[in-house]
Amino acid sequence: MRGVSKTVIVLWLLAVAARLILINQPFVDDWSWRQSDVAAIARNFFEYGFRFGYPQIDWAGRSAGYVGTEFPILPFFAAICYKLAGIHEWIGRSQSVIFFAISLPFFFLLVRETFCSVAAIWATFFYAFAPLNIFAGRSFMPDVPSLSLGIIGLYFFLRWVRNPKAEPFYLAAIAISLSILIKVTSIVMAAPILYLVVAERADLGSAEAGSARGSCSQRQRLQLALFAAITLLPSVFWYWHAHQIADRFYPHHFFGAGGVRLENFSWYWDIARVTATSSLTPVLAIMALTGLFVAPRLQRCSTAGRPRSKYGSLFDWWLAAMVLFVVAVGYGNRHPWYQLPFVAVAAAFAGAGCAFFESKISSRVAPVTLSILLAGSFAILAFLYVRPVYESSAAQLRDAGLELNRLTTSDALIVAVDGGNPAIFYYAKRKGWHFLEQNGIYDGNPKNSQQAIADLERLRRQGATHFVFTTPRFWWLESYPEFTQHLSESATLLEATPEFKIYELSPAK
Repeated sequence: MRGVSKTVIVLWLLAVAARLILINQPFVDDWSWRQSDVAAIARNFFEYGFRFGYPQIDWAGRSAGYVGTEFPILPFFAAICYKLAGIHEWIGRSQSVIFFAISLPFFFLLVRETFCSVAAIWATFFYAFAPLNIFAGRSFMPDVPSLSLGIIGLYFFLRWVRNPKAEPFYLAAIAISLSILIKVTSIVMAAPILYLVVAERADLGSAEAGSARGSCSQRQRLQLALFAAITLLPSVFWYWHAHQIADRFYPHHFFGAGGVRLENFSWYWDIARVTATSSLTPVLAIMALTGLFVAPRLQRCSTAGRPRSKYGSLFDWWLAAMVLFVVAVGYGNRHPWYQLPFVAVAAAFAGAGCAFFESKISSRVAPVTLSILLAGSFAILAFLYVRPVYESSAAQLRDAGLELNRLTTSDALIVAVDGGNPAIFYYAKRKGWHFLEQNGIYDGNPKNSQQAIADLERLRRQGATHFVFTTPRFWWLESYPEFTQHLSESATLLEATPEFKIYELSPAK
């Protein structure tokens, strides 16, 4: 066990170190738009008052930009830190690193209690260095904090089921409640929790009889009702409030709305392909699939020397819930971070697969050799898959934003051809609109010049003062010649670079 502890500590140190690479990188990486929105909410808390229940975005023109979001504890805490250290990207990113670091030992313990120590070590390794988890684990987004709290809560719930004491009960309830508040998709944790309850009641049913069993069942029902109240009621109240905010204020936007939509088979096949490759790596995907089938046969681990837990199907239920979630929220799952819980589930099954095969090999040399090959191939693939998402995909938006900040006054309103990425507003420290836009939401490319002209004139009448193109959409200037002509007649070109063009709009007549 001393060797196991040292191994886990080494994995923990390496995993945290991996997430500290480029920790102060601007929000120009592959998930730029999502992080820029969270960062804007944090800065608006900092600059316009700490009104926790009224998170604000930057792309609603003159409006305050109140939107319905998940529980904004992360941007709110970042705003508090801005008071002490100033506005820096590393502050927001560090929150995910911290939550991951806290949760990793609990993930190890959860897998160990479900399978065994060997499986837990391998699962911790896979979970810590899966490409999707590395990148999400240093992004200013709520997904890793939510998953981390869910893992912690699930571990303490397992502790409570095995030994019903008050401390693990309340720790589990609070952790899972926060997990759902921070990201409502964590409601899928209900599946493994329900499984633990059912498994324990079945075990009690076979061990007890008569009034004692009835008394125990009644007490458990009351405890489970209290658990449900603690975990669910805060989210019900918050998301009801968030929905009211979206109804009352322009742009009437509720984060995640519209994601619940079934798609065709090719859509889901593409999600499965991306998950099995760039999110997990093929090595982890294959080992997880293997572990899914051999886990029921994992009776004893050679290093642990103890029987498999009676709660061995915990991750099966979590997997089933995630599959149903991906199907039901088909459109929302176009974003890879929605599949983040698959990393935990896949890592656990992969760990079980490794433990099973190790228990079947009698030689001492073969397990070491195979372990080195497996770990090495996984690490290489993880590096190759995660490296591209660090690369800048929105540098032109940041550069244009910084230049707008220099050229314009603080009350300027920007119309941005930005593909719906709010990074340009965040770095400009200005409000404005995406272009084209419909009720504040990015509405894609124009059908023709007339649509683009009409949309620009409508925004100009609403007070727009500047218009900016960025590199990926310079083709507009040739594809919409009438719009280009209209822009030259109604605006003055202030600056043109290979990355962006900034115009000052003439006042609306």
